[in-house]
Amino acid sequence: MNTTSQHNTEPQTRQSTEALIAAGRRKGPAPKLGLPWGKYFHYLYSSFSYIFLLSPMIVVIGASLHGGEYYTAIKFPPDEPSFQWYSKIPKGQIEALGLSFLLAFGTAIGACIIGIPAALGIVRGKLPGRTLISTIFRAPLQIPAIVTGIAFLQLFYLIGDATGLYIQGTFWGLYLGHVFVATPYVVGTVTAILQRFDTRLEEAAFSLGANRWSTFRRVTLPVIKPGVYAGALYAFMVSFGDVPISIFLTAPGFVTYPIELFYGLENDFDPSILASASLVIFFCLIALLAMQKIVGLDTLLRSGSR
Repeated sequence: MNTTSQHNTEPQTRQSTEALIAAGRRKGPAPKLGLPWGKYFHYLYSSFSYIFLLSPMIVVIGASLHGGEYYTAIKFPPDEPSFQWYSKIPKGQIEALGLSFLLAFGTAIGACIIGIPAALGIVRGKLPGRTLISTIFRAPLQIPAIVTGIAFLQLFYLIGDATGLYIQGTFWGLYLGHVFVATPYVVGTVTAILQRFDTRLEEAAFSLGANRWSTFRRVTLPVIKPGVYAGALYAFMVSFGDVPISIFLTAPGFVTYPIELFYGLENDFDPSILASASLVIFFCLIALLAMQKIVGLDTLLRSGSR
C-alpha cells in the first residue's frame, strides 16, 4: 500500500513543480508588495516634510515683497507686492554680510588645513593615545557654543593682559573661534573616508617611483576629496550662521551678518532685514545648484551616508 501511494503521488508532485516553473517564467508585472495605501502615505509624509522645511523661507521671501508704508511686523501674504525694501538695505547689513562670507570662506580653508593632517594622523599615525587625540578633536562639538564664546573671550583678555595684544573684537580673534568649532567637521568626514581607504593604491604609486607628496596629491587626495568637500561645506555653514560665539568676540562696528540681524530684530524691526535675508536664501540656493553641477551633492554627502 505504501509503495502504490508513493507511485501515485510522484506524478502529482512533478506536475505541481512544472506548474510553478511555468508560472515563474510567465511574463507580466511583478506582484505588488505591501499595503496599497503605503504609496499615498509616503507622498503625504514627504509633502508634509517639504512644507515644514520650506515654509519659514517662503514666509520670509513673501513678507520681503510687501510694499507700501513702513510696518513693524512681518506681513504675509504681502498686500502690495514690491521690491522697495531691497533698495533700502542699509550699508551696515551689506558690510556685515561681506564679513560673514569672508569669515566663512576663511574658516572652511583653515579647518581643512588643520583637519586633513589631523585625520591622517588619527587614522594612520602610530602615536600612543590616538583615541584620546580623536576625542580631543571632537570635543568642540560637545561643548555648548556659548561656553566656547565665553572661554575665548576670557582667553583673549588673559593674553592681552600678559602681552598687551587684545584680539577680541578683531577679525583674527573671531576667526580663531570659528576655526575651533569648524575643524571637527573636517576631521570627522575625512576620517570616515580614510578608514575605508585602500592603501594598496598608495603602495602601487610608491612602487612606480612616486614620492610621498606626489602620492598624496595624485592618489590620496582625490580619494578623500568627498570628505574634504563635505567637511568644508559644514565648516562654512557653521561659521556663517554662528551667533553664540560671534556675539562675544565682535565689537560695535565690527559684527557678522547673524549678529547684525539679531541686533536689528532686538532693537527695532526693519523690513529691509527680510529683504537681505531673502537675498541670502537665493544665494545659498544658487550655490547649492552650482555645487551640484560642478561636484554633485551625492559626492558631498557620500562620506556621511556610508
